[in-house]
Amino acid sequence: MELSHLSYAAPLLSLALLWTVAVVTPGPNFFNIAQLAASCSRRHGVMSALGVATGTVLWGLAGGLGIKSLFSAAPTLYLTFKIAGGCYLIYLGLKQFKRKPATVAGANNSLNGAGRTLLSAYGRGFLGNMTNPKSALFVATIFATAMPASPPPMLLALAVLTMASLSFTWYCSVALLFASRRFASVYERSRQWLDRFAGGCYLLFGAHLVANR
Repeated sequence: MELSHLSYAAPLLSLALLWTVAVVTPGPNFFNIAQLAASCSRRHGVMSALGVATGTVLWGLAGGLGIKSLFSAAPTLYLTFKIAGGCYLIYLGLKQFKRKPATVAGANNSLNGAGRTLLSAYGRGFLGNMTNPKSALFVATIFATAMPASPPPMLLALAVLTMASLSFTWYCSVALLFASRRFASVYERSRQWLDRFAGGCYLLFGAHLVANR
């Protein structure tokens, strides 16, 4: 039987609480956006946050349509997706370690966003989210926990909108924080070590995905 509009509140609240915990826990998306905002510009961080939110919309729709059942029925698909996501994170990590320390002029150019387009920042956020199969499984688990088995289209749309809004709001806050002058100054002084720290996080997340099959 279809839920009344008033009864949407309980599942949406449960979903919002679970998703908030997932979003604010530091992971690849957090380090990606923080690094882009600090090394490029606020706009790059916000565009990357928009890319993550776009990926969240797709994962939310997939969760509502039963991607967990698909992965269970086709374990090879899940394994392939998992390895691809891990390799992408490892690639990002290695890129961070290969970056050369910038001169003062180079650092200023970097802080102004030179060398990386806003579209590439969006793509990095989107790909980082879409190549993480744990996002898919976590979304599927949240839907199984908080949503009815066959959610009405309106409830599914509200659930996806809630998830995307929470993701975008949180990661925009991260971008604004790390793009502030104070954080930019700290980043400029310790850029090499912070980049290596971000790269190490990417490598750890990627290796974990590949190793835990």
